[in-house]
Amino acid sequence: MDYRRLGRSGLQVPVLSFGTGTFAGKGPLFEHWGQTRGDEADRLIDICLEAGVTLFDSADVYSDGDAETAFGAAIRGRRNRLMISTKLGLPMGEGPNEAGTSRHRILAGTDDALRRLGTDHIDILQLHAFDAGTPVEETLQALDMVVRSGKVRYVGVSNYSGWQLMKGLAVADRYGYPRFVANQVYYSLVGRDYEWELMPLGAEEGVGALVWSPLGWGRLTGAVRRGRPLPDGSRLHDTADLGPPVDEERLYSIVDVLDQISAETGRSIPQIAINWLTTRPTVSSVILGARNERQLRDNLGAIGWALSEDQKARLDAASVTPAPYPYFPYRRQAGAARLNPPMV
Repeated sequence: MDYRRLGRSGLQVPVLSFGTGTFAGKGPLFEHWGQTRGDEADRLIDICLEAGVTLFDSADVYSDGDAETAFGAAIRGRRNRLMISTKLGLPMGEGPNEAGTSRHRILAGTDDALRRLGTDHIDILQLHAFDAGTPVEETLQALDMVVRSGKVRYVGVSNYSGWQLMKGLAVADRYGYPRFVANQVYYSLVGRDYEWELMPLGAEEGVGALVWSPLGWGRLTGAVRRGRPLPDGSRLHDTADLGPPVDEERLYSIVDVLDQISAETGRSIPQIAINWLTTRPTVSSVILGARNERQLRDNLGAIGWALSEDQKARLDAASVTPAPYPYFPYRRQAGAARLNPPMV
């Protein structure tokens, strides 16, 4: 397993990590993701640890906290062998203080997560969404409190825009609060919006990407094909409208290239899609989501080999999208790279 620094921190994380969104399976979204717990959860964690996957990601909203509880039970007795990443900030109830990133919410939410996980510290705590109603200074001060207390070791964000992340970094620098070193982002061959603003920001400011949904909300498994209905049992029947939007014709063009490269390499379509992500700038770790041992073992096969430059170029060409404003004007002008050299 290859290890990389998480942004500009000293923490080394595996290039592949494991997401526990499939644990417990409670609620209108997560019941379709998976219902892993007990012996099955133990087995998946065993496989991860054997492969060198030592970072596990969760969130308080996953199955209303039950995913953290199921994960905490599964790692009992081996906490020192792994790192825990979790998130808070999205609504956990109807109460006025059960959502957001206020001091009250962060302090209470951290203690609740520690209790569910059965641990005394969280390695990476991420804010799950930007809270426009709470001063950034209050949020960063609360994160400073949980870091100084030893309950949290590193902090990050998820689903932030560029200006929101940059404002947080500026406040942290101004007052000496812990800087965000992780940005958990949606990024895949069918969703490359991360590249326009958040990727160069991460490179400049030392914020590493933890990639969620690397298979495009389940669309890059090889099961979704041009001219065919969704296969029976696909979770897309129930969750497609809840995830990132995808242009279907572009998806099919990407799958065509993935098919070609699969034939050339003998690798599965998910393995190729995940491997491509591991080569991208600022990516510290790609979070795998697997409902069973077969899926997990296949995804773990995404590393230990390399795509050729030609294969990467073909994937890039099939998946590229037009640059949005304000990026497209200078991308089209001769000599534009003198001012803004492209990262990818």
